[in-house]
Amino acid sequence: MTRMRFGTFIAPHHPLGEHPTLQFERDLKMIEMFDELLFDEVWVGEHHSGGWETIGHPDMFLAAAAQRTHHIKLATGVTSLPYHHPYNVAGRMTQLDHLSRGRAILGTGPGALPSDARTYGIDTELLRDRQDEAIGVIQRLFREEEPFSYKSDWFELNEAFLQVKPLQDKLEIATASSISPSGMKLAGKYGLGVISVASYSEEGLAALPTQWSFAETYAQENGNTVSRSDWRVMMPWHIADTREQAIDEIRDGLLHWHNGYNVETLARPGSEYITESAADGFIEKMISRGGAIIGSPDEAAEAIAKLYELAGGFGTLVGFVHDWAKPDATNRSYDLFARYVIPKVQGLLEPVERAQLLLRKDNVSLMEAAGRGILKAIREHKAVHGRS
Repeated sequence: MTRMRFGTFIAPHHPLGEHPTLQFERDLKMIEMFDELLFDEVWVGEHHSGGWETIGHPDMFLAAAAQRTHHIKLATGVTSLPYHHPYNVAGRMTQLDHLSRGRAILGTGPGALPSDARTYGIDTELLRDRQDEAIGVIQRLFREEEPFSYKSDWFELNEAFLQVKPLQDKLEIATASSISPSGMKLAGKYGLGVISVASYSEEGLAALPTQWSFAETYAQENGNTVSRSDWRVMMPWHIADTREQAIDEIRDGLLHWHNGYNVETLARPGSEYITESAADGFIEKMISRGGAIIGSPDEAAEAIAKLYELAGGFGTLVGFVHDWAKPDATNRSYDLFARYVIPKVQGLLEPVERAQLLLRKDNVSLMEAAGRGILKAIREHKAVHGRS
């Protein structure tokens, strides 16, 4: 396995009832923690309805995060392009790139919630075509020096160019991919990165083995190249010392999330209420089918290896941030993941362990030799200086 990168995805998914300002502050503090724990990137979503996901303007939120962090990449996860004039998206992301000293990633999507499209008065059948059109224009604004004009049925540009270009030589653009080939089609058409946002659903897991081939096919058709290194796969996790402890910590919160968000708020197809008595069975099913990583650090590393093999390889595992556990247990989960899971998956522990084993093999003889060297130095001192 090549050295995998790790990120997190803050939709956010917060149950109703908490002060929104304090929610925002808690999410910013989480990003600070991710930065300290050496996660590679964090994604923040755009949502305008539903109550659970309260960040409507991820680029503004990430601008605040940029001032609190040092190395972590800051990605919109995702900017719903049909809701915005492409020139504004390009300009705001350029601003974020400068404020973050070159750490911005533009994640794009058609819009996740049909209720958001209704708010904007946009027919949901138009969303994917508008995302496609907007990406092409944003790429031109990032790359081209000369002003250009463009007229669409939903936006217009006249002698447009960015008077300030992104700080990065190439500000990465990625597209969200779910179960259909549409996201991978855009990746191939424009040579983009991908974040698979439905990879923990039963349908998403089933689609993973064939998803990347769509991107490669469309890339070839459009004269582009795509790399699995730029493919992100999203998966929820919760880590504790044992699987039993991990399940105990998330049981109530996961049940509330599933019933309150998937069933009551979204009415997600196929989702049904889970009773308290059925909670453990529901969690075990999630674990066994690969829809969540829940358990000890060693079990997490094993699950990641299986997911990587199932997908045929990808560049970054992105953890879906949730409120399944209490804040202290959630923070400890990320700490355990960063300290023990990431270095194991990346192969950083093997040379350290090898060094210890090599020393153990000869530790007695090496210590005896060191002792003889000390005694020799003492004897030589006494021979010259006596007892002084």
